[in-house]
Amino acid sequence: MARIEITLVSKPGCHLCDDARGVVETVVAELARRTPPVGVDVREVSIFDDQALYDEHVEDIPVVLIDGRMHTFWRVDPARLTSALLGAS
Repeated sequence: MARIEITLVSKPGCHLCDDARGVVETVVAELARRTPPVGVDVREVSIFDDQALYDEHVEDIPVVLIDGRMHTFWRVDPARLTSALLGAS
């Protein structure tokens, strides 16, 4: 089974980014404990390190992408993220 990739686009000092990171970590950990487990890779990128992401999302931080597609921005709903990841698996 292919692994799903979550990209968290964030910036330093962003409290909403800290909240989003916590939700993503919790959801990914829960999915890893399922039978069968759902494989999710998480990477975090600073909006300041990618000009294209900066141009597209500067007003939307944090942004969560699933396999490169927009899932949500600002606030991450754990139930919605879980559902989206289960649908992508």
